[in-house]
Amino acid sequence: MRLASCMKISESTTNPADYPGMEASFFEPFWYAAYTNANHEKRVTQQLEQRSIEHFLPLYESARRWKDRRVCLQMPLFPGYVFVKLALRDRLKLLQIPGVVQLVSFNGQPAPLPQEDIQAIRNCLERSQEVEPHPYLKTGRRVRVMSGPLQGLEGIILRRKNKTRFVLTFELIMRSVAVEIDETELMPAC
Repeated sequence: MRLASCMKISESTTNPADYPGMEASFFEPFWYAAYTNANHEKRVTQQLEQRSIEHFLPLYESARRWKDRRVCLQMPLFPGYVFVKLALRDRLKLLQIPGVVQLVSFNGQPAPLPQEDIQAIRNCLERSQEVEPHPYLKTGRRVRVMSGPLQGLEGIILRRKNKTRFVLTFELIMRSVAVEIDETELMPAC
């Protein structure tokens, strides 16, 4: 493992050529999913803002009924996760933030998210007010979006209350979101 050589690199180092054998991902910023303590997503984003770390916390509106009134709350679309864009050499700045548990990793290595996944989430939020979390799906009728801001994305179609929902599944964090969509924009995936 290259842990010893990683520890020698200071945050001000920007020239990967000075460190042969280090992977380019150590120096290049990628999107990662940061796992947070329960209900700390908004506090974590405030800290990320203060530390000038690029981040993305997708929110949706949820109407709640309390004893005396109805309230619209801004809730995280992916509870327990905040997306951050950083180079791995800067991850200590992230992990020192109260409420951040870890980066989503496989075999001990942080797993970068595809840029297309982040853009798909942004497109869903821009396109529709009807975005909400959905239970993680693996099987179902797969379709491809043929037009509109989600063009080219593949997901699962389902019906709910006489409306067509397009479910996008993000394998890395094992979460899904549902977006209301017009059936004319869809075709079966190959």
